[in-house]
Amino acid sequence: MSGKKVVVGISGGVDSSVAAARLLEQGYDVTGAYLTCWEEPGCRTDQDRKDALKVATQLGIPFEVLDFRREYRERVVDYFYGEYAAGRTPNPDVVCNREVKFGMFYDWAMAHAFDYVATGHYARIVHSTQYAVHGETQFLLQRPRDLAKDQTYFLWEVAPEKLDHVLFPLGDVLKSEVRSRAKELGLPTAEKPDSMGICFIGEVDVTELLRDKLGEQPGDVVRDGTVIGTHKGLWFHTIGQRGGWDLFPTMQTVAMPPLYVIEKNVSKNQLIVGTQEQTRVDSVTVSTPVLYVDRTRFFTRAAGGQLYLRIRNLGALCKVRSLSENEDGALSVSLDKPLFGVALGQSAVFYSREDKEGEEIVAGGGIIR
Repeated sequence: MSGKKVVVGISGGVDSSVAAARLLEQGYDVTGAYLTCWEEPGCRTDQDRKDALKVATQLGIPFEVLDFRREYRERVVDYFYGEYAAGRTPNPDVVCNREVKFGMFYDWAMAHAFDYVATGHYARIVHSTQYAVHGETQFLLQRPRDLAKDQTYFLWEVAPEKLDHVLFPLGDVLKSEVRSRAKELGLPTAEKPDSMGICFIGEVDVTELLRDKLGEQPGDVVRDGTVIGTHKGLWFHTIGQRGGWDLFPTMQTVAMPPLYVIEKNVSKNQLIVGTQEQTRVDSVTVSTPVLYVDRTRFFTRAAGGQLYLRIRNLGALCKVRSLSENEDGALSVSLDKPLFGVALGQSAVFYSREDKEGEEIVAGGGIIR
């Protein structure tokens, strides 16, 4: 790959650090880039940027800092707040990948004559004519070797036509191998803990974030038509959540099973609660899906028991029993087993099992409604 130019998004974590190192070892002309998207009290942007620079310096590669703060707020943060305010449960990481890492960052890279954009995501890219939507070679996402770190769920909105210019150097390695390689290379991020928070924002208290932006809007908590307590705002709750509201004193002495959120009545500002069993559903409606495989093949895979649905990152792949298309193009999806905690606004990602279990490809995706 001598001469092929690749810019790697180095976040200041161990995964992107090793991704950059692996590309160097493979002969690419590598540049590192740190994306500045969020600078608020409590976030670790300054430290992450310093760590990213240390990695680039140690590897001997050029280093860029790109400022996407305004766009990130407009395209990701505003979406995050807007969805919660509307009673839905958003996934900002999916939007962040679409709009920032494989949106603005990708566009910047192509405009600056890079051949590839690379990140430390755990995913693989495959290409074949048998999957093609228009009869040409199609680039598709495939689950990584390390299934415990599978990040394909977060990547479903990355346009397939961009994947020809994307590299995921960690798709064929285990996380344990990444840590070991970082130690061998003496990278300053080798022992750094993984970030588990929101894309670019980090590990923040979502409840406090929502309270600061949306405030509180008290309403009733209802079980089987009876008001049993109060909540401070529907946006503080999601489907499947246990507790987090206030019961009336008269209800605190009543014997009740553990209660979970089963619905939000936005028009009445009511939180509907019930038993864990009531949170389980065996069918979902998915907004008009984006398909990454041929439409006929998509429905054929479903009919053959080889299509699966995932509703959260690292969630189980649930076999699709049947599909039907509604008049508005949305899909009614019947599942082989009930799913827990299905919330409006979540991403629903379809996987096709073409050969081995664990090597499924992303066949499409949509939003649960």
